[in-house]
Amino acid sequence: MEMIEVRNLKKGYRIAKKSTGMMGSLKHLIMPQYETLEAVKGISFRINEGESVAFLGLNGAGKSTTIKMLTGIMKPSDGTVRIMGKDPFLNRIENARRIGVVFGQKSQLWWDIPVIESFRLLKNIYGIPEEHYTRNMEKFGEILGLHEFLSQPARKLSLGQRVRADLAASLLHEPPILFLDEPTIGVDVAAKQKIYEFLRETNREKKTTILLTSHDMKDLESICQRLIILEKGKILFDDPIDQLLLRYGGGVTLEEIIIRLFGHDTENVGHVSDYSEETVCN
Repeated sequence: MEMIEVRNLKKGYRIAKKSTGMMGSLKHLIMPQYETLEAVKGISFRINEGESVAFLGLNGAGKSTTIKMLTGIMKPSDGTVRIMGKDPFLNRIENARRIGVVFGQKSQLWWDIPVIESFRLLKNIYGIPEEHYTRNMEKFGEILGLHEFLSQPARKLSLGQRVRADLAASLLHEPPILFLDEPTIGVDVAAKQKIYEFLRETNREKKTTILLTSHDMKDLESICQRLIILEKGKILFDDPIDQLLLRYGGGVTLEEIIIRLFGHDTENVGHVSDYSEETVCN
């Protein structure tokens, strides 16, 4: 089943174009000029049920902008996005029930109340049956070790504890799609292992579709089967990670391969033009 469909997706930002200094500001006030900065430049891809996909790119490549359009936070300038067949921006309430989202530097927990109270509020917001809520809380507590800090307010949690709590909160309503934007940034090794185990089990047991952005190669290798590389708003590469490793042969790490791709070493993997919309979407 197709969970995410993106076709010719574009997003541009209108920014002021003016000269420096007081005269430049006065001129812009009288005769304002603008230019469009294209953050996403006509990308296309599809993601099926149960796939775990890494979305990789340098800072400014358009990763977070794309995630915001997929989650319905931002409206595209052009192109189409479908999440389980629906436009996420036009159907934001319905879309919010179908997805879970974790932004590594932002929290969905209420800052000044105990974590368990945040979970109870989310239970009521999403209308989660008591039986499902209890079952999920027991499972999350076992795998993520939530019991040690459920009674603490979110503002007193360590970064690793907060990320684990946010992951549980994003999956409490059992969404079929999970978006993760830098979920392990600043998290220690021990906490990362718990997060990896939790996400692998969720993907395997629930067939939850995962789209992950991260600069940590360990995140990609531990969670994802497929890699999409974005460069300057365009898709540079889209293929299964194991196929990528095979093409380069043994002894080469994923990080080394990705560095070569950003350097446009396409001898083994093909040029971006080889990954046309038809290739990516079929």
